[in-house]
Amino acid sequence: MRIILILLIAYLLGSIPSALLVGKFVFNIDIRRHGSNNPGTINTLRVLGKKAAIAVLLVDAGKGALAALLPALLSSDMDPLLAGLAAVIGHCFPIFAGFRGGKAIATTAGVLLATNVTMFIIAYLAFFGVMFITKYVFYGSISVGLALLIYSFFTPGREHELIFSIFLLLLIFLHRSNIMNYIHNKEPKITDKNLKNDRIPPKTSA
Repeated sequence: MRIILILLIAYLLGSIPSALLVGKFVFNIDIRRHGSNNPGTINTLRVLGKKAAIAVLLVDAGKGALAALLPALLSSDMDPLLAGLAAVIGHCFPIFAGFRGGKAIATTAGVLLATNVTMFIIAYLAFFGVMFITKYVFYGSISVGLALLIYSFFTPGREHELIFSIFLLLLIFLHRSNIMNYIHNKEPKITDKNLKNDRIPPKTSA
């Protein structure tokens, strides 16, 4: 029963739509209708700027970290990565935002920081390294799941292999539109100068 409670709380934490809330109350927009249409840190940076992106990053990482700490806080021997996965699913399919969420890269960072710093370093070296080489954010995002899955093969047990296999499949599913855009030469690189045209000014200066 306690495990179910932890998973539920973790999912609800993950469902807090930070990018959507910042877009709505500070800029009077739905972030899901601008830029890449993704309510996450990268698109917030693209559309709303650095300050908004930092706020979204901190909240999304924070909810992932808190979710991963729930087993310890509630005196459970449940794997914290499982609670973290529930938060990631909540972020991607948030009940508070019509199940239209982000792609969980920041939330995953929070989970890993709270559970295993080594995994965090490996995953996000892969993220920034692949993104730097390819110039595509979605390649970097998917590489996070791949790096974690490969890492799990070198750790004892099989539970992490299952968790990260699910996570990698989830990332591929979430980036299916990016993959299709890439196939049709429509996916913008991070160096694309046209991205600046997606920037929205705050409602207070409109």
